Order: sequence, then structure tokens, then C-alpha cells
Amino acid sequence: MNVQAPFQPPSADALLEGDSDLLLEQLASHRIASFPPAASKEFRKLSPGEAMRLLGVTDSYLRQTAAAMPGLTEPGQSRRSYSLKDLAQLRQMMEARSRSPGKFVPVRRDEEHLQCIAVVNFKGGSAKTTTAANLTQYLALHGYRTLAIDLDPQASLTTLFGVAPETAVGPGQSLYGAIRYDGERAALSSIVRSTYIPTLDLVPAGLELMEFEHELPRAMMSGRAAENGAGFFEQISASLGPIANEYDVVVIDCPPQLGYLTLSALFAATSVLITVHPQMLDVMSMGQFTRMLSQLLRAVSNALGTKLSYDWVRYLLTRFEPTDGPQAQMAAFLRALFTERVLHNPTLKSTAISDAGLTSQTIYEVERSQFTRSTYDRALDSVNAVNGEIVGLIRSAWGRQ
Repeated sequence: MNVQAPFQPPSADALLEGDSDLLLEQLASHRIASFPPAASKEFRKLSPGEAMRLLGVTDSYLRQTAAAMPGLTEPGQSRRSYSLKDLAQLRQMMEARSRSPGKFVPVRRDEEHLQCIAVVNFKGGSAKTTTAANLTQYLALHGYRTLAIDLDPQASLTTLFGVAPETAVGPGQSLYGAIRYDGERAALSSIVRSTYIPTLDLVPAGLELMEFEHELPRAMMSGRAAENGAGFFEQISASLGPIANEYDVVVIDCPPQLGYLTLSALFAATSVLITVHPQMLDVMSMGQFTRMLSQLLRAVSNALGTKLSYDWVRYLLTRFEPTDGPQAQMAAFLRALFTERVLHNPTLKSTAISDAGLTSQTIYEVERSQFTRSTYDRALDSVNAVNGEIVGLIRSAWGRQ
């Protein structure tokens, strides 16, 4: 008689390792099938109407300027589409002809400080990464020199910009390479990558960013000072210093946790954008997040003997459904509490935005023809209104109209 040995379940680490290997293998296969390694991501062509709106000009002025630029338009013909490179050339030509400096190329002036916006929340599903991606692309499409920093080890923003973190981000090629506490530290300028959008650069993320969460407390306990002379929570700010004059706006997509990476980003930031989905559990989570954040910032500020302040702090309602009664009530509740600190414009919930994310694109990258016109236009208008409001805050911080 054969006696079967009692079933021995796999150990927890072996089970999770197997699941991880299986999942990552399938995701890698999906990514390779949809976006081969040899491919490079490109932005779609813009229609004349889109170019007009981005430049803020009339159709006749657009055609007149394009006709005056060698090679941009054939004699006697009109362009049916424009690449982002075309748009950048048109912007430069219009700026050269303009009597109002900065009208078409809105770079910051010498007396205007770099705007560094930290996008934060420690609850998943608040559309933090989508918000950061939309904002950076909007800024770049409107002529601002923009740097996107992916600080989340999950590297969702990096993937969205067409960079595979598993294969295309090697050791020392994330922000960790510029803020690490050993002799391998590199200049941030050597880590920054150009993207397929002119005036938009990227600092990609990778799992190695988690090393900073363990390395910083060890450095604090040992009493080691940062090699570049910066304080423990000023590493990101110090790394940005040498390249600050190359950008107008930096947007940092923070990890969904209150760790040392997030704290360092908040010490580098000039402004903070907190994303929140207007539902009870999400708002309760945000309340805990802001309480913990305030206590940590106060403790660190007291330890450093500095007073931390921002140009602005705003809450952004995301994935908002105006016809949903409880969401509308929660939105009104937040506006009553925080008044002007809640952005006037919310990001609406839309299949156009969510479907774009499924293909690692933003609402600005997808073709309008993929959706019904009303669905696409409603989503685009919502995102544009949010980003336009943020640009207004940036310009106010610079003292502009």
C-alpha cells in the first residue's frame, strides 16, 4: 500500500518569486509585441487646427509663417499636418517676429526661479502618474523647457515615455545615480535623457531607487555628510543645481509612500500638487497622508533649522464623475474646506484617458479618431483646463500676468 506524503505547500518566498517571474515574463512579452526594442516612440503629427491652438495664432498667420520657412511648405500648397519639430521651428520663427518677448517661447527669465512641482499621494489609483505625464507634455507642447523625473521605483512614468525600465535603465541610470552615498555618484546631466517631444527631457526610474530608502538612514546613523555638501534631505535639490538653468519647470512623480525619496523630493520642490479621487476612502487616506506629511516636514525642518515653504500647494480632483452624487458631494466638501487650494478644474473620468494609458500613451498622443468625438474632446478639454490652471500658478510664482 502506497502512502502519499502529506502535501507541503511552497514557501511564501518561492510562491511569490514564481508569480513575479511569470507576471514579468508575460508583461515583457506584451511590451515587446506592442513596442519592439528596436522601435523608438514618436509623437503623432498635429493637424493645422491643433498647431494653431498650441501656438495661439490664427490659421492665416500659421500658413503665412510656414510659407516663409524654407522646406516647411511647398510653394502654393498648405500643410495638412505638422510634426513637433515643425512646431518648434514655427515657435522660434514667431518669437523672432514678435514684439512681445516670451509670447511664443515662454522660457523663464534670469530673475525667475526654477519651478519644481512634486506630484504626490500615497494611495494608488489617484492618477498621480497620469497627471504628471499630462502636465509635462502640456508644458513642453507649449514651449516650456521641461524635465520629468520619475521617482517611483515602479517606473510607470518611465514606461509611459517609451523607456523599458527592465532593459533600458541600467545601474546608476535613474536619479539614484545622482543621489547615492558612495563613490559611484554621477552628475544628473549624464542621466537625463531626451524624449520624442522637443523641450521635454526625462530622468527615468528603476528598482534601484529603493536602495536610497535603505542607504539614507544608514548614512544618517553613521553621521556621514553628503559628498556634495548637501544635507541629507537636500540631495535631489543639490543634484538639480548644475542643470537648473536648462529648464523652466521640473515635475517629479513621487512614489506612493512617505519615504526618504518623497521627503527629498518635497525639499527640492517649490510647489506641491496632491492628487485625490473624490470618494470617502480616498479622502480619508489623503487626510492621513497630509497629517503624516506635515509631522515629518516639521520634524525635518526643525532638525535642519530651516523653514520650508512653497509657492503653492493645490489639491487636484482626479477621475471625477460630475453626475455621481457622492463624488459631487465630496468635491463640494473639499472645496468648502480648502477653498482656493482645490484646483477649480478637475480631471474627469474618461475612457479616452484610461484607454490611452493601456497603450502607454497620454490623451495628447492618441489619435482623435480612436474615440467618438465627444468622448475625446471632453477628456482633452478637461486635461487642458487642469494644466492651463497649473501654468497660471507657475506664471504667478514668476510674477507674470
